Amino acid sequence: MKKIFSITVIVFLFTGVMNAVAQTSPKDMEKLMVQKWFEGKEWLGGLQLQPHQTINEMEFARQYKANKVYWDKAFAFLKEHDLQTMANGKYPMDGDSVFAIVTENPTKDYDSTQWESHRGYIDLHCVISGEEKIGIYPITKLTVTKPYDGSKDVANYSGEGKIYSAVPGVFFLFFPSDAHRPGITPGGKKTDKKIVIKIRYTE
Repeated sequence: MKKIFSITVIVFLFTGVMNAVAQTSPKDMEKLMVQKWFEGKEWLGGLQLQPHQTINEMEFARQYKANKVYWDKAFAFLKEHDLQTMANGKYPMDGDSVFAIVTENPTKDYDSTQWESHRGYIDLHCVISGEEKIGIYPITKLTVTKPYDGSKDVANYSGEGKIYSAVPGVFFLFFPSDAHRPGITPGGKKTDKKIVIKIRYTE
């Protein structure tokens, strides 16, 4: 009797699991797979940085799959260089497809910064020393003030968005759908040093 009861329980549980799987849409399954991949962080190649909570995991996974070599070069650059001692300037990694820009500037009052987005490149922002605030908001929820300029790969916007602290050890990713407003002072207009890596975007 106990054996029959055990078999019945197992069948019941198995049926429940199979029903749950059957009710999970392909899109939800894809999200779960991407989430597992993202949280595994193998794509960082051993780089000891944390991705910011605002990163669009699905879009990042799509871009990484499309241009893995670009991303691997970007993360390897961050891992293999002493960012603290790097001089300001541009550092090519793969021609115009992947390059870094190191800057050290005073942070600014909110009103002295502006919302921007790019179409040709994805931005990876990482504060090396100091601190700044960065605004992040979907471009669809802002008002265009300067239409996209292909020669500069930038469009500008007005409106309010969410503001986050950018500190060493954490990096942000901004895709074409992400308006961002970097360089905002956390107080006192103190200088911060940061690196921005530009990675070619794939439609």
